[in-house]
Amino acid sequence: MKRALLPAAAVIIAVAAWPAFADQMGSVTVPIAAQNGSNQTGVATLTPTSDGKTKVDISLKGEPDGAVEPAHIHKGPCKTLNPKPSYPLTAVTGGKSSTVVDVSLAQLQAGTMAINIHESAAAIQTYVACGDIPSSATPGGSSGMSATPAGSGY
Repeated sequence: MKRALLPAAAVIIAVAAWPAFADQMGSVTVPIAAQNGSNQTGVATLTPTSDGKTKVDISLKGEPDGAVEPAHIHKGPCKTLNPKPSYPLTAVTGGKSSTVVDVSLAQLQAGTMAINIHESAAAIQTYVACGDIPSSATPGGSSGMSATPAGSGY
Protein backbone atom coordinates (compact mmCIF):
# COMPACT_ATOMS: atom_id res chain seq x y z
CA MET A 1 0.00 0.00 0.00
CA LYS A 2 2.82 2.41 0.86
CA ARG A 3 4.39 1.83 -2.59
CA ALA A 4 1.16 2.83 -4.32
CA LEU A 5 0.97 6.06 -2.33
CA LEU A 6 4.51 7.18 -3.18
CA PRO A 7 3.90 7.69 -6.95
CA ALA A 8 0.57 9.37 -6.23
CA ALA A 9 2.24 11.75 -3.78
CA ALA A 10 4.92 12.59 -6.35
CA VAL A 11 2.25 13.45 -8.92
CA ILE A 12 0.39 15.67 -6.44
CA ILE A 13 3.59 17.53 -5.52
CA ALA A 14 4.53 18.00 -9.18
CA VAL A 15 1.08 19.36 -10.05
CA ALA A 16 1.12 21.72 -7.06
CA ALA A 17 4.56 23.04 -7.99
CA TRP A 18 3.77 23.42 -11.71
CA PRO A 19 2.51 27.06 -11.62
CA ALA A 20 5.74 28.30 -10.01
CA PHE A 21 7.84 26.31 -12.48
CA ALA A 22 5.72 27.35 -15.47
CA ASP A 23 6.21 31.03 -14.58
CA GLN A 24 9.95 30.57 -15.09
CA MET A 25 9.68 28.62 -18.35
CA GLY A 26 10.32 30.74 -21.39
CA SER A 27 11.65 33.68 -19.41
CA VAL A 28 14.51 35.74 -20.77
CA THR A 29 17.09 37.18 -18.40
CA VAL A 30 18.63 40.50 -19.41
CA PRO A 31 21.81 41.52 -17.58
CA ILE A 32 21.67 45.21 -16.63
CA ALA A 33 25.02 47.04 -16.64
CA ALA A 34 25.93 50.32 -14.96
CA GLN A 35 26.31 53.46 -17.06
CA ASN A 36 27.82 56.87 -16.37
CA GLY A 37 29.52 55.76 -13.15
CA SER A 38 26.27 54.82 -11.41
CA ASN A 39 27.48 51.41 -10.12
CA GLN A 40 23.90 50.17 -10.59
CA THR A 41 23.73 46.62 -11.89
CA GLY A 42 21.16 43.88 -11.92
CA VAL A 43 18.83 41.89 -14.10
CA ALA A 44 15.53 42.20 -15.86
CA THR A 45 13.43 39.10 -16.31
CA LEU A 46 11.03 39.10 -19.26
CA THR A 47 8.26 36.53 -19.02
CA PRO A 48 5.54 35.90 -21.59
CA THR A 49 1.99 36.06 -20.22
CA SER A 50 -0.88 33.84 -21.27
CA ASP A 51 -2.57 36.77 -23.06
CA GLY A 52 0.38 37.58 -25.37
CA LYS A 53 1.92 40.35 -23.28
CA THR A 54 5.27 40.44 -21.46
CA LYS A 55 5.92 40.87 -17.76
CA VAL A 56 9.13 42.83 -17.11
CA ASP A 57 10.64 42.51 -13.63
CA ILE A 58 13.70 44.63 -12.91
CA SER A 59 15.98 44.13 -9.92
CA LEU A 60 18.89 46.52 -9.38
CA LYS A 61 21.66 46.77 -6.81
CA GLY A 62 23.39 50.05 -6.03
CA GLU A 63 20.38 52.33 -6.46
CA PRO A 64 20.66 55.45 -4.27
CA ASP A 65 18.38 55.55 -1.21
CA GLY A 66 15.01 57.09 -2.03
CA ALA A 67 15.67 57.12 -5.78
CA VAL A 68 12.76 56.86 -8.21
CA GLU A 69 14.29 56.03 -11.57
CA PRO A 70 12.21 56.01 -14.76
CA ALA A 71 12.62 52.88 -16.90
CA HIS A 72 11.71 52.14 -20.50
CA ILE A 73 12.23 49.72 -23.34
CA HIS A 74 13.96 51.55 -26.19
CA LYS A 75 14.86 50.62 -29.76
CA GLY A 76 18.52 50.01 -30.39
CA PRO A 77 21.28 48.48 -28.31
CA CYS A 78 22.50 50.28 -25.21
CA LYS A 79 25.50 51.71 -27.09
CA THR A 80 23.31 53.56 -29.64
CA LEU A 81 19.97 53.82 -27.90
CA ASN A 82 17.11 55.64 -29.61
CA PRO A 83 16.23 58.29 -26.98
CA LYS A 84 12.49 57.95 -27.66
CA PRO A 85 11.04 55.15 -25.46
CA SER A 86 9.06 52.40 -27.18
CA TYR A 87 7.42 51.00 -24.03
CA PRO A 88 7.22 52.71 -20.62
CA LEU A 89 8.00 50.63 -17.55
CA THR A 90 7.18 51.25 -13.92
CA ALA A 91 9.91 53.39 -12.31
CA VAL A 92 12.57 51.51 -10.37
CA THR A 93 12.05 52.25 -6.68
CA GLY A 94 13.94 50.52 -3.91
CA GLY A 95 15.78 48.57 -6.60
CA LYS A 96 12.61 46.95 -7.98
CA SER A 97 10.14 47.43 -10.81
CA SER A 98 7.42 45.22 -12.30
CA THR A 99 5.38 46.02 -15.41
CA VAL A 100 3.27 44.16 -17.93
CA VAL A 101 3.78 45.62 -21.41
CA ASP A 102 1.31 45.17 -24.25
CA VAL A 103 3.77 43.45 -26.60
CA SER A 104 4.83 39.83 -26.92
CA LEU A 105 8.25 38.63 -25.85
CA ALA A 106 8.79 37.38 -29.41
CA GLN A 107 8.26 40.92 -30.73
CA LEU A 108 10.69 42.36 -28.18
CA GLN A 109 13.28 39.81 -29.27
CA ALA A 110 12.62 40.27 -32.99
CA GLY A 111 14.18 43.74 -33.11
CA THR A 112 17.15 45.30 -31.41
CA MET A 113 15.76 46.59 -28.11
CA ALA A 114 17.13 47.50 -24.70
CA ILE A 115 15.90 48.15 -21.18
CA ASN A 116 17.13 51.54 -20.00
CA ILE A 117 17.07 53.08 -16.53
CA HIS A 118 17.25 56.89 -16.13
CA GLU A 119 18.65 58.83 -13.16
CA SER A 120 15.36 60.58 -12.38
CA ALA A 121 12.43 62.33 -14.05
CA ALA A 122 14.33 65.62 -13.74
CA ALA A 123 17.53 64.09 -15.17
CA ILE A 124 15.87 61.87 -17.79
CA GLN A 125 18.79 62.38 -20.22
CA THR A 126 21.20 60.70 -17.78
CA TYR A 127 21.25 56.94 -18.19
CA VAL A 128 22.32 54.97 -15.11
CA ALA A 129 21.89 51.38 -16.31
CA CYS A 130 21.01 49.49 -19.47
CA GLY A 131 20.67 45.96 -20.80
CA ASP A 132 20.23 44.68 -24.35
CA ILE A 133 17.30 42.31 -24.88
CA PRO A 134 18.75 39.23 -26.58
CA SER A 135 17.47 38.28 -30.00
CA SER A 136 15.43 35.10 -30.22
CA ALA A 137 17.65 34.15 -33.16
CA THR A 138 20.89 34.17 -31.15
CA PRO A 139 22.73 30.96 -32.15
CA GLY A 140 24.37 28.46 -29.84
CA GLY A 141 21.76 28.45 -27.11
CA SER A 142 22.85 31.81 -25.72
CA SER A 143 19.54 33.49 -26.36
CA GLY A 144 19.32 34.73 -22.82
CA MET A 145 16.78 32.07 -21.96
CA SER A 146 17.06 31.26 -18.31
CA ALA A 147 15.06 29.54 -15.66
CA THR A 148 16.48 31.68 -12.86
CA PRO A 149 14.87 30.62 -9.60
CA ALA A 150 13.17 33.21 -7.46
CA GLY A 151 15.37 34.55 -4.71
CA SER A 152 18.59 34.08 -6.67
CA GLY A 153 20.09 37.27 -5.25
CA TYR A 154 18.58 39.81 -7.63
